[in-house]
Amino acid sequence: MAEKEKVFEIRDMDLYYGSFQALKKVNIDIYRHDVTALIGPSGCGKSTFLRSLNRMNDLVEGCRIEGKLLFDGEDFYGKDYDTIALRTKVGMVFQKPNPFPKSIYENLAYGPRLHGVKDRKKLDEIAERTLSQVGLWDEIKDRLGKSALGLSGGQAQRLCIARCLSVEPEVILMDEPTSALDPIATSKIEALIQELSKQYTIIIVTHNMQQAGRISDRTAFFFSGEILEAGDTRRLFTNPENPKTEEYITGRFG
Repeated sequence: MAEKEKVFEIRDMDLYYGSFQALKKVNIDIYRHDVTALIGPSGCGKSTFLRSLNRMNDLVEGCRIEGKLLFDGEDFYGKDYDTIALRTKVGMVFQKPNPFPKSIYENLAYGPRLHGVKDRKKLDEIAERTLSQVGLWDEIKDRLGKSALGLSGGQAQRLCIARCLSVEPEVILMDEPTSALDPIATSKIEALIQELSKQYTIIIVTHNMQQAGRISDRTAFFFSGEILEAGDTRRLFTNPENPKTEEYITGRFG
């Protein structure tokens, strides 16, 4: 079998907020077209790590990062690296659905317009393609001019994923994307994640062990700012090497 291509290579990554060290010596590879789940108790650094992958922590005062961090083989914390290009390639979906207070159509046209797409026919194609990708086209194609704020929670989160796809990223970061949703909407998002992983690399923070087990190829267990264990999801869940991993996934703490 050919070796999988690495999208991110993270070596000895330390992250500080002022004098507080939030991440310690993080080492992980993220592979193309994998779903990688980041699990661990609250406050263990998984969302902090996720946000560092598209440099959202640059916006936090006093945040500094050390170590070797490569995206597609390039140092994406290098001083000449284009952060706007990075955030186009590495999109983000948040915990709570956050559609813009605009029409459904404008939510999808916003990113492409920023990137210079002005042609209405092209924007129409992007709207149809991305809504079809997330399974929303048939549900809302007659309401594209209506406010996105009128969508249900599950629909709004799928719209946010479609908005992320509208600029054709390589990687999608998801920070607990189903924690605000009901079980039916959650199962739709999970099915969507598995479908999207054929085209995109997905990294998801989740508190839900069953979810990590169902949808991810690889899992990393964070604890107190460190990755205690990472690897194939099935192996990690059935035969963890670290006793703390076993305690966490069996619900004895966290």
